[in-house]
Amino acid sequence: MNFNTSLLVISMLLPVIISCENKPQATPLPIMGNKEVTEKLVDGEIITDTVFHTIEPFTFINQDSMVVNESTVDGKIYIADFFFASCPTICPKMHAQMKRVYQSIEDMDDVIIISHTMDPKHDSIAVLSSLATKYAVTDSRKWSFVTGDKDQIFELGNKSYMAALTEDPKAAGGNLHSGAFILVDRKRRIRGFYDGTKRSDVDALILDIKKLRQE
Repeated sequence: MNFNTSLLVISMLLPVIISCENKPQATPLPIMGNKEVTEKLVDGEIITDTVFHTIEPFTFINQDSMVVNESTVDGKIYIADFFFASCPTICPKMHAQMKRVYQSIEDMDDVIIISHTMDPKHDSIAVLSSLATKYAVTDSRKWSFVTGDKDQIFELGNKSYMAALTEDPKAAGGNLHSGAFILVDRKRRIRGFYDGTKRSDVDALILDIKKLRQE
């Protein structure tokens, strides 16, 4: 290779090298909810620490009568939502969109879904199992439809997940909820809210799951 040819090759490769070096880093997903800045004395030095909003401990039972609690999600990313089986409005749309999420994470060992019923009196284990069968859920460890104490479900939904759950006798089915899909990271911090009735929002969620796995 002569001198002029070498210069030509270098001139062709240089923009590629510069482009790779200057490639912008993906913007991290935000951490949602209130945060508290604390100070503590360590070895005579004041250390500032930020405590982020996290999901409180919980204990529920899924469609296969398996316990689902904070240990279940330890070290995992998960998507949470709230529904009730007799819901005549947004829940069927949410389930159809969540099935897309389920299909997208089937090969991801570190990502699961937890769908919480708002109506544990009606939504028995048998009802949840039928719902899981309807949406072709073959592994309850991957997508759990859970039930439990109603007060705990509502408190967790409103306080931890900020999902705006309310009982309303005037509403269709007697309950109101936002329809949000909530993305939670490995430290039980909320990293995103998505409208579970909108395909475009769920498309964004599927992409954000992949992004969060890289953190």
